[in-house]
Amino acid sequence: MDEHRARWAVDQLRALGVPAHLQLARAGQTQYGIRINLPDGREAVWDTDGTAGLEAQVLRNGMLVGFVPVIDGSEHFTPEQAVDAIAHTDYDRPIARRVSSPPLRGPALPPEGGFFRRLMGGFR
Repeated sequence: MDEHRARWAVDQLRALGVPAHLQLARAGQTQYGIRINLPDGREAVWDTDGTAGLEAQVLRNGMLVGFVPVIDGSEHFTPEQAVDAIAHTDYDRPIARRVSSPPLRGPALPPEGGFFRRLMGGFR
């Protein structure tokens, strides 16, 4: 996922109340993903491996404790569909599944970055 698409998705998820953050895959690379902080201390890291399909790893203290298998047809998702798929994922089982209502929805969260994001983005 490129930086602009990942940042847009993070903004959309945060507007839905999902605690999403921009995630750099590895230092020195330009591959980005989305990290969701889960209430029990785990985190779900979406799409940092460079594959076409949408998938996630669920980690606790850097150790794999679950995953979201590749969502069928996700390589053809629009950005809106990708945000919807991420928002409607239930992480309570080792193999996460999609549900009809967003389990992590809460009050809208402010966009990340503040002044420095505006500075880097040319004050758009």
